[in-house]
Amino acid sequence: MTSHTGYGHLLGTREDPHAQACEARSQPLLLHSMSVFREFFEIIFVHHNISTVVEVGVESGQASGLYTSLGASAVYCIEPHPTEEIRAGIAAHQALHLIEKPSPEALAEAPIADLYVLDGDHNYAVVRQELDWILTHAPDTVVVLHDLLWPCARRDLYYEPSHLPAEAKHPASHDGATVWHDDLTPAGLVGLGAYTTAVHAGGERNGVLTAVEDAIAHTADKRWRFALIPAVFGMGVLIRETSSAAADLVHRLRPYCQSHLLATMENNRIALYTRVLQLQYEAVAHADNTDRLAEGRLAQRQEIERLESALSAATAAHIAEKQRLHHENAWLAQLLQEKSSLLPIGTVLATLRQHAAAYLRKLQLRSR
Repeated sequence: MTSHTGYGHLLGTREDPHAQACEARSQPLLLHSMSVFREFFEIIFVHHNISTVVEVGVESGQASGLYTSLGASAVYCIEPHPTEEIRAGIAAHQALHLIEKPSPEALAEAPIADLYVLDGDHNYAVVRQELDWILTHAPDTVVVLHDLLWPCARRDLYYEPSHLPAEAKHPASHDGATVWHDDLTPAGLVGLGAYTTAVHAGGERNGVLTAVEDAIAHTADKRWRFALIPAVFGMGVLIRETSSAAADLVHRLRPYCQSHLLATMENNRIALYTRVLQLQYEAVAHADNTDRLAEGRLAQRQEIERLESALSAATAAHIAEKQRLHHENAWLAQLLQEKSSLLPIGTVLATLRQHAAAYLRKLQLRSR
């Protein structure tokens, strides 16, 4: 008998062959929520007694409620700029408590926690300060971190407006990262004003993973163990190996951390998504170019119509002038015929000269 323990309902049946497709299209195009790591949080809660949780960076009250559903009695949600949705979500759970201050300053205002979930600012300066505080004041805790892989592993991201001093930041841009080349691009993961990205990746004091490595290296207690699960931008777990339960937790996470399949799927996921972003950017640029071409063609058509109208007016004026000259010539011929029979030729010529001079003056006035 074939077994699909744990996820069989997602695969569909002969009677419902579209269940997996329905589940797939119900998900966001880019998975990013910490809630997708529920099975790993279940492992952590089994191996570590967790009553109090401090969550830095709040997605929604519903996501924060994950920890209470696993057994936590109190969750302190640190979010300096909560939306109304976040406020409502937290208010709906008695166990959730909102702290409207930035981290790491807000850490001291919450009780010492059994579990810290760090998913706030994704840059070296903030994450390093958070870890230094936690490793000093909460040595028996478990720390879970997000965004330890591309794009924030070795490249800072700054939510704007940033409260960091200039010396704690790298030169940043509103352009975003892409896996298709190393430089930032307007066709990458852009923040649309919500955040900026460090122009250069790598080096010292740059990126979330770099902050974790440095925090571990500089702590006096060398019993801290770090596990990195290569999925959905990377989930990291920090725990002091001071008991058999802690050692067992590290052991339970090791197959996921060493999974070549997970790492390959994550690389494929970010490659596909950034390719979609590039195609979307190119489509918008193409649409803009099409609009500009249409505007140019409209302007040209309007100019052609203006020139055609001017040509028609000039043609009509030319025809009218031609007709006027024809009538005037006929009149002069008739006058000449009448005068020549009555007047001396000198008088006739003088009259013609007068008419010619008057006509030339008229033409000069018109030309002005």
